[in-house]
Amino acid sequence: MQRSIAPTSLAAAAALFLAGCGGPAPSSTAEPSSAPAAPTSPASTSPAKAYTNEDLTAIVTGLKDAQGQALTVVPAAQVDQGLIVARELLKNAVITPKACGVLADNNTQVPEGSTYAAGASLAAEAKTATVVTVFAVKDPAVMTTQFEKSDTAVRDCATYTFELKGQKITSAMKPIDVAVEADKSVSALQTQTLPNGQKQAVLTVTGVKGTLAATAVKTGAAGSVTAGAAPELAKLVNAALAAG
Repeated sequence: MQRSIAPTSLAAAAALFLAGCGGPAPSSTAEPSSAPAAPTSPASTSPAKAYTNEDLTAIVTGLKDAQGQALTVVPAAQVDQGLIVARELLKNAVITPKACGVLADNNTQVPEGSTYAAGASLAAEAKTATVVTVFAVKDPAVMTTQFEKSDTAVRDCATYTFELKGQKITSAMKPIDVAVEADKSVSALQTQTLPNGQKQAVLTVTGVKGTLAATAVKTGAAGSVTAGAAPELAKLVNAALAAG
């Protein structure tokens, strides 16, 4: 937990969590839940588009980072291992305030039948990592429901702590305003204070379109990752969703 950059597999797993199983609430551009339901159109009865892992891997393969480098595909086995490790960590973790545990609980469950792929790039000089995950579910309502579940938790968790075996990480999360070409989107900058006193930053941009979601995450030491990088992450998300 004291490394400034998480292993790629764990970062990919984190991106997957945010894309399909939680993360901050939809942006303010989304229609309020209290609004009247729109009339059902013939298009809405059409089968939702389905994606295989191979389809999503092809999308990731076509992406390039801000330096024009093609992303390196993270093998599915590594992403799965990252998910396993994350779940095991959360089993014994203490999250304060307790209400913020709802967000962690949501983030450990990948809906049955979902597919995903991830890619990463490393900036050696800046010591930052960029990870993109594309994630698909069978029913678009599943994606919407998970976003809504996390709404209250994120508002209450601007600051929270994660403690495991006597080691504590304090996190502060701030929503970021950046345009994303999606049905709904969310962006946030999280600053984590590690047990050794070092600070690292995690910038996340997520977009959802139908049954497909894309999340771009940039991690590194605080100061090397700032809100100013949000547009480059949004560009990756836009490209991934457009390719779908």
